[in-house]
Amino acid sequence: MKVGLYFGTFNPIHTGHLIIANHMAEYSGLDQIWLVVTPHNPLKKKSTLLEDHHRLQMVFLATEDYPKLKPSDIEFRLSQPNYTVNTLVHLKEKFPTHKFSLIMGEDNLNSLHKWKNYEVLLQSHDIYVYPRINTEVINPEIAAAARTHRVEAPVIEISSTFIRNSIKEGKNVRPLLPEKVWHYVEHNLFYKK
Repeated sequence: MKVGLYFGTFNPIHTGHLIIANHMAEYSGLDQIWLVVTPHNPLKKKSTLLEDHHRLQMVFLATEDYPKLKPSDIEFRLSQPNYTVNTLVHLKEKFPTHKFSLIMGEDNLNSLHKWKNYEVLLQSHDIYVYPRINTEVINPEIAAAARTHRVEAPVIEISSTFIRNSIKEGKNVRPLLPEKVWHYVEHNLFYKK
């Protein structure tokens, strides 16, 4: 099975995440997309995150009607902070018949050189890249890597940060969240403070 790994803190998961994940499931040749909820991104502050189980529940709610999209808590059981290269080693041991690829936006591809053992990622895994509105020039060595594939996916400019800030300001963000996620956020009064 060919599995695309779409990593994120998903704080919260929003319609942009779903659009990208579903597009990759339908148009990239991957069999499934696993949305890997990251407990702690080494490049982000942990203090702004909801508890792991809440973010995993929101991903579950968002993906339960999409048979090719699966929530994953695989990183919850690994040492923190999480490094993608370590997660991939663990996944290959646990699922030896699966072929794992990475899914990321152009912005993440541009900072890939900051990731732990990024050379291993480039050599050992296909990377499916979706477009972002980006003014930075992508590192040509990384962009030209043989296993990097640019997918003509919709350009989505919704961010979880924008959603959190908007909720804090009392704005209506309901159209930006999957319906079940919006209800979960409202019920639990998340991001109000």
